[in-house]
Amino acid sequence: MRTGAVVALSAVLATGCTATGGTGPAGTPSSAPAAGDAKPSVSSTDPGGPALPAALTGQHPDWRRCTAPEGGEAPGSAWRCATVKVPLDYAKPDGPTIPIALIRKEAGAKDARIGSLLFNFGGPGGSGVDILPRGAAEYTALGSRYDLVSFDPRGVQRSSGVVCRDDKEQAKAERTVDYTPETAAEEKAFRADAVAFGQGCARRSGLVLPYTTTSNTARDMDLIRQVLGDPKLNYFGISYGTQLGAAYAHLFPRNVGRMVLDAVVDPTADSVGHARNQTIGFQRALDNYLTSTGQDPKDGTRRIVRLLEKLDKKPLAVGDRELNDSLALTGVVMPLYAQQNWPLLTSALTKAENGSGAELLSLADWYNDRDAAGHYSTQSHAQRAISCADSSERPTLDEARTLIPEFRRLSPVFGPFLAWDTAGWCADWPVEGEATTTAASAPGAAPILVVGTTGDPATPYEGAERMAKALGPGVGVLVTNKGEGHGAYGSAACATKTIDAYLLRAEVPAYGKTCQ
Repeated sequence: MRTGAVVALSAVLATGCTATGGTGPAGTPSSAPAAGDAKPSVSSTDPGGPALPAALTGQHPDWRRCTAPEGGEAPGSAWRCATVKVPLDYAKPDGPTIPIALIRKEAGAKDARIGSLLFNFGGPGGSGVDILPRGAAEYTALGSRYDLVSFDPRGVQRSSGVVCRDDKEQAKAERTVDYTPETAAEEKAFRADAVAFGQGCARRSGLVLPYTTTSNTARDMDLIRQVLGDPKLNYFGISYGTQLGAAYAHLFPRNVGRMVLDAVVDPTADSVGHARNQTIGFQRALDNYLTSTGQDPKDGTRRIVRLLEKLDKKPLAVGDRELNDSLALTGVVMPLYAQQNWPLLTSALTKAENGSGAELLSLADWYNDRDAAGHYSTQSHAQRAISCADSSERPTLDEARTLIPEFRRLSPVFGPFLAWDTAGWCADWPVEGEATTTAASAPGAAPILVVGTTGDPATPYEGAERMAKALGPGVGVLVTNKGEGHGAYGSAACATKTIDAYLLRAEVPAYGKTCQ
């Protein structure tokens, strides 16, 4: 339930491709000069920063047929994959580089083509190379006039993907660590697991770990823009992708083309603020779900708390696995991201109360991106690496403990977990973080659509209001979608129509437009 964490609905679609062209082994930094390396260009992807070499700004991606991921299918023939090089450290643009994996589908109407439209689907840690082709049907209208493009951000899968632990270690943690500890022994195990996770990241991915910040990924996006030949960046960011888009607009306001931020992260919140926002957002979504099923929200909340307490004392056996309270809570979270999945929650809760935990465990596996063979994706590894590189805060167990009464009042179901999570996330992280909040002011940028959904559980609506204000007058354009779920595009007709009109015809709606 980290900020933007549930790209899970998109992650379920994951298949993806790997570029068959590129520079050096995928996932490893390279300092080998490309053919034609000469003198640095005068352009820079960081205003005031060192100029980038022409070997980077003048790259010509080798677009090739995408290959199938292990155990999956390759995207259709219209999709092409490539790799571009970016500096590992933008302060040393002539130093080592890392590969960034791209995927693209060219615009259907060549004579009406606007340019490229770059997507980030959230996480952080979501693979755009996997997600875009699986969800492209939602973007058919946009694909008529844009090249649809996405990428694996630095630290994610094919782009020097961070790896912190193996499947066996992950399964053990799910089985043995209580993420809402109630005893000194459970607190000790909780902290030890967090520290071990960070140590695993440092051991396996230490070279890239300090450079997985959102600001560096924003710089990568500006280099991608140049390599694609676009004078401005047209961008669609969802969930964490809104934080990334705001970071780009802050760094490169004059390079912003048409930008949409949907399911918006609150740029004013620190790590505790994000946890508080999500506690409020998930309880709000749960109340709306319970009301829709004819239950009193307070009674329904107490019912779920009783189930979690029961599973904390005695997990349910599910084959050779168990449904404990932490996994059950994850299973409750998953369907709240999209209203059409609410019936899954009704069924899973009823079954669990009657002694069968299979459905709730299946929902937890869906969220955690665990397949039937017991293999977990590394999205959560990249997510933590990016989040902890971004945040300079390192809350302690004592500080987390003081949050529990407030968070429990806000949500008896989600509050305790999210309070403890503030300490577990970046405990003794091996690299320092960048800042406490996201810089989002973008004076001089073109209008940016900021779309918030009133029932969004993971990025509550209030974050959209704050983002629109933070971007600045004449830049942030707030659009309110009255509805449920994480993200409006493709699920809410009015919001989708408004976004299409903006991206396809540059029609900027009035500030505060409401869709319902």
